[in-house]
Amino acid sequence: METKGKRMMVIRFSALGDVAMTLPVIYSLAERYPELDIDIVTRPFFARLFINKPTNVHVTGIDFKNDFKGIKGLLRLLKQLKSLHPDCVADLHNVSRSWIIDCYFRLRGVKVAMVDKMRGSRKRLFRTGEAQPDFIDRYAKVFSRLGFPVELTFNSLFSYKKHKPAFSIMHPAIGIAPFARYYNKIYPTDMMQKVIHNLTNAGYNIYLFGGRGEEADTLKEWADKTKGCISLAGSYPLENELVLMGEMDAMISMDSSNQHMASLTGTPVISVWGSTTPSCGFMAYKQDRDNAIYLGLQCQPCSVGGSPECPEGHFNCMRKLDPGIIVNKVKEIVHKS
Repeated sequence: METKGKRMMVIRFSALGDVAMTLPVIYSLAERYPELDIDIVTRPFFARLFINKPTNVHVTGIDFKNDFKGIKGLLRLLKQLKSLHPDCVADLHNVSRSWIIDCYFRLRGVKVAMVDKMRGSRKRLFRTGEAQPDFIDRYAKVFSRLGFPVELTFNSLFSYKKHKPAFSIMHPAIGIAPFARYYNKIYPTDMMQKVIHNLTNAGYNIYLFGGRGEEADTLKEWADKTKGCISLAGSYPLENELVLMGEMDAMISMDSSNQHMASLTGTPVISVWGSTTPSCGFMAYKQDRDNAIYLGLQCQPCSVGGSPECPEGHFNCMRKLDPGIIVNKVKEIVHKS
């Protein structure tokens, strides 16, 4: 296909983990078609994920709260996006806001393809556990429908350019990101502290990752009472966190944005699943499914993206998951490396 002078607009506004999952596909696409200009449209904070990007990838940060609020703001946004002059649009979000953008460009004769969220098959997922395709593969199919088939060749954000970490990491180094947006995706904190205690006693150096505010305060308390444990939460900007994740020998994460961010750096991830399982389609890029830890109870999964409480009231998917399983998986991965 002739790609010289062609432009593609890619839409994915949120959330952090979902935007992170687009990077391996977009970077692979950019390297496969170096004469194709690719305009990424996302929120300003998420735009910071796109470090060491190919030269034909351009990122536009859209601030809906301040610059494009309401109907007038949407009209300004459409005018700004029109100025990009896309020849095709890849909608990797598939929500009402992106539908308006899709419709606007379709009316102007621009080819649009949208990610299939398979909303109609979710009842079957909950009833039978039938796995949905991973979202990364679904993103790749969007580009194929636009006439740009792509193989996933991406390895790491740091494959071609190394970044020095903010400080020297002590090895063996294990990163732990114990939080997620929803309660029923979080391994109970008392049990996670047992994981940390067992790992530090075994000689591992623990680095805690989390957000600012309450998460940072909690992780500081954990670190202060545990020798060999350091909290990084709230201390570094996103770009620096990615560099530090890339220095870890392994990461422990919930089904959260952190598993996807760590995967962008090529670090092995031990993912811990509760209300969701890998069958929901959110397995991180190039991660070994044997490192995805979940019990496979009859009630799993009970949601696709998480929820504030356990619908059964017992939270057995996490409460019955022995900390030793996570500790042994860490030892297995580090020993292999």
